[in-house]
Amino acid sequence: MGAAGGGAVTVHLVGAGPGAADLLTLRAVDLLTRADLVLYPGTYLDEAVLGHCRASARLVDTQALDLDTMVALMVDADARGERVVRLTSGDPSLYSALHEQGARLDAAGVAWSVVPGVPAYAAAAALVGRELTVPLVAQSVVLTRTQARSTAMPATESLEAFAATGATLVLHLAITRVRELLERLTPTHGPDCPVVVVHRASQPGELVLRGTVGGATCVADAVEAHDLRQAAVVLVGRALADPDTTAGQVAGESYLYSRERRRLRAGEEPPSSTG
Repeated sequence: MGAAGGGAVTVHLVGAGPGAADLLTLRAVDLLTRADLVLYPGTYLDEAVLGHCRASARLVDTQALDLDTMVALMVDADARGERVVRLTSGDPSLYSALHEQGARLDAAGVAWSVVPGVPAYAAAAALVGRELTVPLVAQSVVLTRTQARSTAMPATESLEAFAATGATLVLHLAITRVRELLERLTPTHGPDCPVVVVHRASQPGELVLRGTVGGATCVADAVEAHDLRQAAVVLVGRALADPDTTAGQVAGESYLYSRERRRLRAGEEPPSSTG
């Protein structure tokens, strides 16, 4: 992946997960312990993550840097034969500018790799003990964001279009506009639909706010009261309700683990898909 010219990989784009030092992958920790240069998002990262780095490593906070400046640092380090780790919040497959970074590194002839991390939405769901795909309630999860002072969204990816599916919604980069967004979801989800907002999941300052799309328990009131401005993920959907209620919907149970499902015995061949 990005191994330009077949050379040794010196730049690693690494998912830092939700920011907790103990939720990094073993591969990520190994790379951090050997890195000469570490670029990290100070806005989203628990500083304890950097405790995995060597004392001699150069640590650069990227929150005030543009992408070209970051890539230039990586390219310069590669030219000196240094090992580089570029930490991203969550997983590099979501909102990490992986596409742009990879293209620039390829153009510079720098070999690079990607190391996955724990997505922020997964850490948030774990923290509140909820499965986002509950049988007969929601079997899909939509990971999306909204557009304000950011890159425009494709015309076909409106919040209303995703909401109409009934899937569990995970809203990234949306915390400063949460009231407006919940108002847009009211027609499809109803004011009583559960909402969970998780700020800095798994980190020392984590905060969980529970409420609804609208009404007297609208979660936007709590978000504004705590003045949350960043590092939060918003989960919306009926699957987030208490298991015994599922917000008025009847939850099913997974067929995969059902007693009625026929299971193959040891050595038995699965049935042919063609019948």
